[in-house]
Amino acid sequence: MRSPKVCVLRTAGTNCDKEAAFAFSKAGALPELIHINRLFDGQNKLGDYQILAVPGGFSYGDDIAAGKILANELRFKLVDDIKQFIKDGKLIIGICNGFQVLVKSGLLPGNDGLTQETSLIINDSGKFEDRWAYLKSSKSKCVWTKNLPEIIYLPVAHGEGKFVTKDKSVLERIKKNGQIVFQYCNEKGEGAGYPFNPNGSVDNIAGICDQTGRILGLMPHPERHVEASQHPRWARGKKTGDGLLIIANGVEYARKNF
Repeated sequence: MRSPKVCVLRTAGTNCDKEAAFAFSKAGALPELIHINRLFDGQNKLGDYQILAVPGGFSYGDDIAAGKILANELRFKLVDDIKQFIKDGKLIIGICNGFQVLVKSGLLPGNDGLTQETSLIINDSGKFEDRWAYLKSSKSKCVWTKNLPEIIYLPVAHGEGKFVTKDKSVLERIKKNGQIVFQYCNEKGEGAGYPFNPNGSVDNIAGICDQTGRILGLMPHPERHVEASQHPRWARGKKTGDGLLIIANGVEYARKNF
């Protein structure tokens, strides 16, 4: 396949869909902005795409809890299509609000019953955190992180980004399975507290994948760092955007496998 098709999902309150589409286009994919109602009524078929991107924003105003309503729509209205999409070996990425959607739908960290085992809750600071963050990229099975530098730099912008698990056994399981993909750190790659960890996430977790490595969720915004000039220190010689490396990995995987 030369150019994989990407369903950039949107609904009321989504506001990073065009940025996500631009990032995928820059990486060589063919993104389409698809309102979720078009999947409900059959105007578009999820199976026609190789990548599903759930972008950031405040879906349905984050009523009840961030991402919860859209998560329920995926889990109860599109569950068969989602399960088939995953069974077919296709890719999913959830960014910020999209990550909240994936954990609250049970797609991450993932289990047969799609029951929720993790969440993203109100930041320890009690306020919206809008800053750049250092991330340590772990050597995991995730196809989206192939050959990334050990430390990357991406912007965060969220009020409910604190990653927590249902209990210690869930945390130990995702550690054992190599599902922790990104952790907040300082510029030296060391685990550190606020403001390096902007929300208080357990074990500084900023992103996880499922057991296949094809579904990725992260709070930082890779689509907001795809051009060198988007970096706050771009004039000092930054050549490319760290976020583009993540998006390009997904696109390349889809190109080779479909």
